[in-house]
Amino acid sequence: MNEADEAAAATGSGQRHIRSFALRRGRVTASQKRAYAEVLPRVAAPYAPAPLDLEALFGRAAPRVLEIGFGMGETTAAIAQARPEVDFLGVEVYAAGIGALCARIDSGALGNVRIVAHDAVEVVREMLAPDSLAGVHVFFPDPWPKARHHKRRLIRPEFVALLATRIAPGGYLHCATDWQQYAAQMLAALAAEPRLVNLHPDFAPAPRNPLCERPTTKFHARGARLGHGVWDLVFARRAGA
Repeated sequence: MNEADEAAAATGSGQRHIRSFALRRGRVTASQKRAYAEVLPRVAAPYAPAPLDLEALFGRAAPRVLEIGFGMGETTAAIAQARPEVDFLGVEVYAAGIGALCARIDSGALGNVRIVAHDAVEVVREMLAPDSLAGVHVFFPDPWPKARHHKRRLIRPEFVALLATRIAPGGYLHCATDWQQYAAQMLAALAAEPRLVNLHPDFAPAPRNPLCERPTTKFHARGARLGHGVWDLVFARRAGA
């Protein structure tokens, strides 16, 4: 079985597309395993190739923000804590990160976060209805720095076009990366999508987003102290587009 077959099997899909992640066996701590087992069943939205009923999932009507690849969940939990009036749907494939966010949900008593443990492209394509999102966060996706792997990068024109259809008019797409070359590629892909408009002349003054601010994690605060750059991009869905 090759890598594409393994990824398709792992996500339960017969449809093929180039994955933006590699299946790796990472270390999962005891606390992450416990949170995964105990908390995830309460907050999970199991993958299914059918649109989610978001009101039923969250138990209320509210703005919904999709977060793709939430890592260890630090940013997701911080934003959800700061914005209790907004519901957050996090998508991640790695057990350690899912377990870490579950632990944060439990410790913070966060009732406005749900998790889909599945490939983001299939979630967006199959589970989210057009115009259903108030916003999308894609913070620090895998940069795939080697040139031969650039085809695996998530922020590409075809995926941006798909995301734009799921964002309601007036909603936003906020991306961030600490790889300058990927930042330039992101900017080009986003600027080329006719449904989107840049809310800044080019990159956003990091980490400002007038609709939902991105907090600075400990990891990226350390990078900033070391002189590492971070590039934010904030685009909005055009009215009537």
